[in-house]
Amino acid sequence: ESDAGDYTCVCGDKQSTASLAVHALPVLFKEELKNEEVQEGASVSLRCELTKAAAVQWKIGSKLLKASDKYQMRQSGTTAELVIHDLEVKDA
Repeated sequence: ESDAGDYTCVCGDKQSTASLAVHALPVLFKEELKNEEVQEGASVSLRCELTKAAAVQWKIGSKLLKASDKYQMRQSGTTAELVIHDLEVKDA
């Protein structure tokens, strides 16, 4: 998208200009989340990979999760990860 704009070819005192529009591709899941079974009290890491870097949100049901001692969110390039610490039965 940052390549969009007006481009000009100049030859002496003559020039030709064209406008370039770049349409963004949608972000898709390259690798989706996988189901996990973990013992109570342990930690689990949920990871997914996108087709391009983009901001993600983590939810449980409709509740938006926020970073805390229990929930750790990391993102590096196209990979997003949620680590849940000290798992309880209610975290399922």
